[in-house]
Amino acid sequence: MKNRTNLLTNAIIWFGVAISVSEIEAGIGIGNASTISSSWLPLILGHILGGILLFLVGYIGASLRTNAMEMTTKTFSKYGAKFFATLNVLQLVAWVAVLNAQGATAITSLNLPISFPTICIILAILIAIYVYIGLQRISKITTVVMIILTILLAALSIKLLNINPTSILPITQPINNNPLSFWNIFEISIAMPISWLPVISDYTKDAEKPLKATLISALAYTIASIWMYFIGIEIANIGPTVTIAQAILLANLGISGIIIIVISTVTTNFMAANSAGESAKVIYNKLNPKIVGIIVSAISAILAISGIMNYYINFLYLISSVFAPMAAVLLISYYCTKQENKTNNWYWNMFAWFAGFITYTLTGYVDSIVLGPTLLAIIVSGALTYLGILIKKQIKPGRVP
Repeated sequence: MKNRTNLLTNAIIWFGVAISVSEIEAGIGIGNASTISSSWLPLILGHILGGILLFLVGYIGASLRTNAMEMTTKTFSKYGAKFFATLNVLQLVAWVAVLNAQGATAITSLNLPISFPTICIILAILIAIYVYIGLQRISKITTVVMIILTILLAALSIKLLNINPTSILPITQPINNNPLSFWNIFEISIAMPISWLPVISDYTKDAEKPLKATLISALAYTIASIWMYFIGIEIANIGPTVTIAQAILLANLGISGIIIIVISTVTTNFMAANSAGESAKVIYNKLNPKIVGIIVSAISAILAISGIMNYYINFLYLISSVFAPMAAVLLISYYCTKQENKTNNWYWNMFAWFAGFITYTLTGYVDSIVLGPTLLAIIVSGALTYLGILIKKQIKPGRVP
């Protein structure tokens, strides 16, 4: 019998996914362009809706015992599944590179005698080792590491709250002349959990208790992600130009700060690199997921050194434009039809996905649009998918008595 993950393991996995430099950076971006009072409601709302989507998508994989891309086969056909798996591998390679670059930049800013390219390579090697060993074989070590990381992050949060901005940085200009709107903040907040939709089932499929494990995974991610945004907003409150590295130095964390950045980067990137291997199996089933994960780690170092992180925010939006409508089609198709044995209207489902993708692309150019591009794309794709189900029921030949 295949090894199954318990509730604690699933909670630790997804708590660790959310603890990353990218989440803190997103919080800094919101904090620099809005006030605390105006940011919390859309921030929390975006995370809650994103967490619900994570749960619903993750539970499909947990129920079917298939990875994230395999479970799209009955909704989009095997060709559609290969299409989305290919896009997922490409976005995961870039995702690992972005996180690698962000972690390396933060470490470099701590005034260490080591270059940015060298740190990128070191992080990639650590990720590759993690992928090769596998989560199951080092789950106990991961638990201890996450406990240490949580304690260090709690210390950072407390120290940041006690820093007096005016005593450190004499700032007189306003934070931002063009503050983010409610829906801008909502969009930045929901983009993070949306980026993990094509990944979560790679881990819930092996859970001992599918429902509880998926629920605790989504909750752990949502809580930790909100916490990281909170840390980012704390850093932004010190001053509009303060970085994560500067905040760590101001908090006098020293070595502890380095540990936070390295561990958070490696644990999050392991998930992305490992899932790239899972998706690669859908494209070509003879590929070894671990080998693919190691190759992805190596490519990420090259991309990180090349400067891909400069396109970080646009990259997050690109992920949402593809996988948010895909998830909407998948959810309606599965929960409204219970995934019949044969493929479900795959041609119509691809049309529904494409309509959502176009909706996102067009509305993405409209600043502060109501509901935001992600939610609008989900609504359009979900509605069209449901319409296809209704039409199919109407034209279904009647049974001969």
